[in-house]
Amino acid sequence: QLRLVESGGGLVPPGGSLTLSCVVSGFSMDLFGIGWFRQAPGKKREVVGCLGHRPIYTYYTDSVKGRFTMSADNAKDTAYLEINTLKPEDTGTYYCAAAPAQSVYSCDASQFHTWGQGTQVTVSS
Repeated sequence: QLRLVESGGGLVPPGGSLTLSCVVSGFSMDLFGIGWFRQAPGKKREVVGCLGHRPIYTYYTDSVKGRFTMSADNAKDTAYLEINTLKPEDTGTYYCAAAPAQSVYSCDASQFHTWGQGTQVTVSS
């Protein structure tokens, strides 16, 4: 069974940093791309970024560009989202998701078939 499990969320002050982890199982990361999404309270889910390879592909939404960094460690079957210079508006539930490698390039939520349970990030003083 395909599965993604997220961790690393928490309560941080504005300007702080977190690294979220997404452990994947049941499939090879070489065959899939990873997307990161978030949903703020009362708001619709939005894309944070997507990461693919063969060819290498990275997309970040404008609101996080320069502050968030995606990476993956295939040996550990883990994807990461490093989030820096956090702002209160970054508060929300963060999800990782998997899409077939050929579908990740749209970075559209509809292309992602397996989702993690989400991890809560709260930015507050």
